[in-house]
Amino acid sequence: SKFNTSSNQVTTMSSAFAAERSLLLRSRVVRSRQKESAKSFGFVWVVYGLMWLVCAVAVGYVGLNELESSQRLQSDDDTQMFEEEASCREAYHSFPEDFVWGAATSSFQIEGGRDDRADSIWDTFCMKNPESCNGDNGNIACDHYHRVDQDVQLMKELGLRAYRFSISWPRIMGKDGKRNEKGIEFYNHLIDELLANNIEPWITLYHWDLPQSLEDEHGGWLGRFTVDAFTEYSRICFQSFGDRVKHWITMNESWTVAVNGYNGIHAPGHYASATETYIVAHHLLLAHAQAVAVYRSEFQSRQKGSIGISNCGDFRYPATKDVDDEAAERAMIFQLSWFADPIWKGDYPEEMKKRIGDRLPRFTDEEKALLLGSSDFFGLNHYSSLLASEPAEPPTYQGYWADVNVDFSSLPTWPKNDMGWSIVPDGCRELLEWIARRYNNPVVYMTENGVAFPETDIDIALKDVSRQSYLEEYLRACAEAILEGKVRLRGYFAWSLMDNFEWQFGYSKRFGLVRVEFDTLRRTPKQSALWYRKTIAKNGGTIALLMVHARHQGDSQPAADIDTCMVHVGSVSSSKRHASHEECLETSVFVTPSSEKTGTVSIGRSPATIVRFDKKGDATFTWGLEDERSRTSRKE
Repeated sequence: SKFNTSSNQVTTMSSAFAAERSLLLRSRVVRSRQKESAKSFGFVWVVYGLMWLVCAVAVGYVGLNELESSQRLQSDDDTQMFEEEASCREAYHSFPEDFVWGAATSSFQIEGGRDDRADSIWDTFCMKNPESCNGDNGNIACDHYHRVDQDVQLMKELGLRAYRFSISWPRIMGKDGKRNEKGIEFYNHLIDELLANNIEPWITLYHWDLPQSLEDEHGGWLGRFTVDAFTEYSRICFQSFGDRVKHWITMNESWTVAVNGYNGIHAPGHYASATETYIVAHHLLLAHAQAVAVYRSEFQSRQKGSIGISNCGDFRYPATKDVDDEAAERAMIFQLSWFADPIWKGDYPEEMKKRIGDRLPRFTDEEKALLLGSSDFFGLNHYSSLLASEPAEPPTYQGYWADVNVDFSSLPTWPKNDMGWSIVPDGCRELLEWIARRYNNPVVYMTENGVAFPETDIDIALKDVSRQSYLEEYLRACAEAILEGKVRLRGYFAWSLMDNFEWQFGYSKRFGLVRVEFDTLRRTPKQSALWYRKTIAKNGGTIALLMVHARHQGDSQPAADIDTCMVHVGSVSSSKRHASHEECLETSVFVTPSSEKTGTVSIGRSPATIVRFDKKGDATFTWGLEDERSRTSRKE
């Protein structure tokens, strides 16, 4: 499996001879089912012997050819000699034994049952600005409020071990602003049904449906009153459900609430000043901290549960290495660390303090103490990744995005989903490892991950191969983070259990594992749901990981700017970055093999490796073959 080559050698030999030489001398099948009969086995050895006979003739010819061109090669400064050793191993990964497999929804997106709750800011937003919600609303949604038993049985059939749902604050605190027993009865029934079917409830206390009365009378999250109101609402939930619920999440995506909710995209549709976005975020963090303090001081010792927060995070690659490293890091800090640092480090990130100055609120010493360590786990909602770069010109506006001051873009090779988001599974792994480094490797739960694709008819909807592929690739990235990055990922919740009200897009974007016909409310599991059921049953054992290990040998060194090992299989790419090109001399990457696909592996500008997968998922690994694109690139 060792191979010497150079661009000159490749281009001077005829393509036919180059292919013959590479295939005869360097091909190696490293994984097979080993189920051939004795007759076939003998035949293979006959062919094998003939191959070596041909090799002897070929090596003599190549040796003469190399002698003739040796002086020319030695004088070519642009040519590097690479000697590589490669191997690949396919395995089916099992996640940790106690890994949590679930799916997620939120109250406003699926419940309906508006008559039995008070108005939320999303009811008002959709009524006053129908164009901002695709003309839709949450009055009926998926009618989960009246179909709890049916939906729990559906979860059981899909093999879910856990179900993450949110409680509707306006359903708990009724139209008169007082405790609503009917709303509490609804969630008690849901929780009891889940437990009766061996499904663990994970409750989110706030998933964006703030009571409209708090917005009207106290300015919503811009007012400090809402912080204390959330604390009291949380106490009612702990009292009512905590004897059976052992997993609590205070806030879902505070970043989305503060940024999208206060630039007109989401409810309440307020257009914030250059300061107000940070005030909203500040109050969300304090509300989280106070609710956790109540749970820990009044309930946790006897209820034996855990409590945390879920924040959203996308990975940002520098568009140009070194030049844009700071922009990529800044973008992630202004999204994820804005809400994670106060909890895991005790205060806002220093980068934000410097850039925002006095417009960023300050925590008192007591508030810092309340925030620090206020999450038993790191909840993460992750969907996509982007490239980040430094803008050519300073911003001509003020506010959050001016403070971030980063341009975003996407690689043309990255597929897009129906939301226009890039599909970059390796960004998931990179983000998990980034979190582990920055926050001392906390226990992480992926509380949301999923994708929307166009579903123009029922047949396309139910045969959602693209969604299955997305979930498989992102779970592959999670597996790699666990295996190689030693990330303590302990659970995964697919978003979403069923198609639902997708905020400003109404019912036009479908993330569900289960198809919902919104005119009849009929539920039908999609292909991805059936695949997910098998994945859960095997504890991730359907995630086939091909580990490609490559090691650079010889005296020559890759160029200084080489720091990435790339794997391409079909439309899916996997990559691993290294701190320096020296570290790239030996690397391992994972890729999920798909049937009847061909891929390539390369370390920097070394010869590409061809990986072929048959229908059974077996891998043929051939080192030293170059496709036309890589050959052209190396020649240049």
